[in-house]
Amino acid sequence: MTIAVVGSGIAGLTAALHAHEAGHAVTIYTKGRLGDGCTPHAQGGVAGVYGAGDSPAAHADDTLSAGAGLSDPDAVEVLVSEGAARIAELIARGVAFDRADDGTLLLGREAAHSAARIVHAGGDATGAEIARALSAAVRAAGIEVVEGAFLVDLLQGDVGVGGLRLLVGGALVDRPADAVILATGGAGQLFAHTTNPAGATGDGIAAAIRAGAAVADLEFVQFHPTVLADGTPFLISEAVRGEGATLIDEDGHRFCFDEHPDGELAPRDVVARAIARRAARQGRPVRLDATALGARRLAERFPTIDRVTRERGFDWSREAIPVTPAAHYLMGGIVTDLDGRSTLPGLLAAGEVARTGVHGANRLASNSLLEGAVFGARAAAAATRSPRSSSEDGGADRVDTRSVLIGSHRVSPGSARSTNEVGDRAEFSRAALQQLMWESVGLLRTDEGLAEAIATIRAWRAEAAAPASLTDHEDANLLLIAAATASAAASRTESVGAHFRERSLIGVR
Repeated sequence: MTIAVVGSGIAGLTAALHAHEAGHAVTIYTKGRLGDGCTPHAQGGVAGVYGAGDSPAAHADDTLSAGAGLSDPDAVEVLVSEGAARIAELIARGVAFDRADDGTLLLGREAAHSAARIVHAGGDATGAEIARALSAAVRAAGIEVVEGAFLVDLLQGDVGVGGLRLLVGGALVDRPADAVILATGGAGQLFAHTTNPAGATGDGIAAAIRAGAAVADLEFVQFHPTVLADGTPFLISEAVRGEGATLIDEDGHRFCFDEHPDGELAPRDVVARAIARRAARQGRPVRLDATALGARRLAERFPTIDRVTRERGFDWSREAIPVTPAAHYLMGGIVTDLDGRSTLPGLLAAGEVARTGVHGANRLASNSLLEGAVFGARAAAAATRSPRSSSEDGGADRVDTRSVLIGSHRVSPGSARSTNEVGDRAEFSRAALQQLMWESVGLLRTDEGLAEAIATIRAWRAEAAAPASLTDHEDANLLLIAAATASAAASRTESVGAHFRERSLIGVR
């Protein structure tokens, strides 16, 4: 059996290793180099190691609470019950998680977790260590890897998906496969401010939409609260606040407690909105104060952040540093069942590209790497067991139909004005799209802003020429996902989790 895995983060590498070990012919296609993507940028860690007084049930409760009532309890149960085995597997494959002097795993705590249950590596370099170890395991196993392979489209087979159309070295190449596992990540490049790398242009989700697969929950975009507001966006891990850092305004006031009793450790959407509102009110970024942790502790626990902040002229052991929210993680994506199968036979998905149901309206910190490992393994098992099956436990029926898009011809109804009502619309550019999405489909959304965004994106798509270059294909993907995201946000009129509706537009720049 031939299995094509697209993407080489934790979900894709885990799926490829499991499928290879089951005896199948596996090829990994990756847009950049092996191990690229969002995984190596992950700082916080992997949730799922339970100490005294903690349990999978408590982890599940925290996940469901963060998801604002929209998480799938069955998917959450899979995540927490299989997490320990996947973390043990990472260790066996060579991931060097940080340990205490007695050899036990060091456990950290992040926002909205009720206990310290997060393992990390290199202090704040967890994702980089995971990418290194899994990439080495793939190389050692002799799995075929095609680097610089851009996913253009999914090929139709006799039943469902039968392979891939790729852009490799400037040429279009068709590769048949018995099963395709998409692990291409999210679409952070939809927004002007993002923690995601430049390649996060939603290629897998867009290809799935064009092929007719169901996608859902695209309106639920998580904005990380704390990105260094100086120079190129650089994430300041939530673990910093878990260790005791505070958020203060220009008067030194810990304003997050005005929004939530957990203050800086409230769910990410609450903290991000609090920061955005306070920054708009005072006309400058808020600050993260980690000075109480001291220079030695900061350097030991967060060596990467310590180095980068100092390179940018900040001594965060002595001064509070400016921070701002930025688009970080997409809770929605390709609708899958608990085994990673999409609504199309032959197509599976795992990681950020998939809507497994784990995250609901808001992702709990450090559940993303865990989800990639757990559902990457399950997708590989399903692909090797029954590659021509589609989701058996409801598929799109498992989600609120307001946020479901099936194929490129169905978009949830919104209040969009017609194109000729937009007025002086800017010509399309990626930067213009990103700014439009940031202002109108970002942290704080209004009817007016969403209507303008939908109409403008619709006009841009109507005017777009057929893509030729890789950049053209990326832009087309971003426009397609932007249209679906804005439409889904317009259709969900209530505020829930990361999706927040306001009566009037508040600029977040």
